[in-house]
Amino acid sequence: MKTYDSISAYIEACPAEHRTLLEQLRAIIQKNVPTAQETISYGIPTFKLRGNLIHFGLAKKHIGLYPGAAAVEAFKEALGAYKTSKGAIQLPLEEELPIGLIEDILRFSVAAQTKSA
Repeated sequence: MKTYDSISAYIEACPAEHRTLLEQLRAIIQKNVPTAQETISYGIPTFKLRGNLIHFGLAKKHIGLYPGAAAVEAFKEALGAYKTSKGAIQLPLEEELPIGLIEDILRFSVAAQTKSA
């Protein structure tokens, strides 16, 4: 597994045709959670608030979005068009990002972290 020292380095190492989507996802997270700290965790871009808030990573045919099991369960119905697993969502590369849904998931995740603090 390659290691990266920043989210920018991670995105720059990805194929050029996917960088725009990755930068768009990063911007959505930054806009909605401006106080989140950017880092690399588990080898992929990670945003932390009071702990891991959300991760994302490029796969062959999708962007993996990892908000955790509670968020995936809470948005199960809205995520019906996407392949999911316990804490992951697969966003197909050939589709536009579901910005509103991502923003809703971020609000949910921030609320969950601030409630437990």
